Amino acid sequence: MASNIGSNERLARPVAPMLATLGSVADIDDSDDSWSFEMKWDGIRAIATVTDGRVTIATRNGNDVTATYPDLQVLAAQLLTEGVSGDTVLDGEIVALGRAGRPDFGRLQGRMGLTRPRDVTSAVTAIPVDYMIFDILEASGRVVATEPYSHRRATLHDTVREGGRIHVPPAFDGDLDAAVESSRELGLEGVVAKKRDSTYAFGRRSRAWIKIKHHKTQEVVIGGWRPGNGRRAETVGSLLMGVPDAQGLHYVGRVGTGFNDRDLDAIFSRLSRLRRETTPFVDVPAVDARDAHWVTPSLVGEVEFAEWTTTERLRQPTWRGWRTDKAATDVVREG
Repeated sequence: MASNIGSNERLARPVAPMLATLGSVADIDDSDDSWSFEMKWDGIRAIATVTDGRVTIATRNGNDVTATYPDLQVLAAQLLTEGVSGDTVLDGEIVALGRAGRPDFGRLQGRMGLTRPRDVTSAVTAIPVDYMIFDILEASGRVVATEPYSHRRATLHDTVREGGRIHVPPAFDGDLDAAVESSRELGLEGVVAKKRDSTYAFGRRSRAWIKIKHHKTQEVVIGGWRPGNGRRAETVGSLLMGVPDAQGLHYVGRVGTGFNDRDLDAIFSRLSRLRRETTPFVDVPAVDARDAHWVTPSLVGEVEFAEWTTTERLRQPTWRGWRTDKAATDVVREG
């Protein structure tokens, strides 16, 4: 996508967010003060648009999830541009904080995908969410996405008043090692390094933003499941995972840890509606296909893992949860 800005200098809708490239400390030279460093938040990407006091929220792939997160309507009242006409478009991450005050992706699962008003109302009380804002693309109708990152950050602070569930976490300049260590001490997911002079690259994965993770994670497409042993014999024992490539859905292994009984019941119910007769994978080995139940590969999950093996499998994967904010076509191999 070359541009998200039309001839009338308004952002196209839905907004396709800029994506970071996975990297490491070795990819960053922080000696010339050309980078800023933000904490990486363990949640779901969300574009918030404020129009005439009303907030609409879209996921990375453009799905409208406004009704799922009514508690974020407070954002409209926390703009410092009250009385100024024109949309304000913000980029950030929706998170659910755990007892230690850290983002808890497993806890956020209880909010993702809810649509029935009664379920949403109950979840708002049980699992409140916070919005971590890290960029601004349009300020009261003025497109600022074409301005450098450092200018956008200044505009963001001039536009949003922090408080309650709305946050504008700080960006740090100059010392990557200190930022990484702070992230680790705070129990966060990692750091995102951003070029201070970079403009916003709509819908593209750019090396102007480099994410540095403490732990390896991978989004996967679920293409089937195998029954378990013992008490899991009548339900899901493991999920068969894939990552799309040029040839089709490439098999990357199975995951059977990280679930509790409640998770397994919900997963079984969800996958039962997607049954199919043939494998969706282009290369699943016979030993894993032997007693597999195949499903239409439309659901995306996320796992934490130790490493990629030489046979292109995920070693020691652990289930983290569903990614209802992602489409199967969004999934790419990382690392």
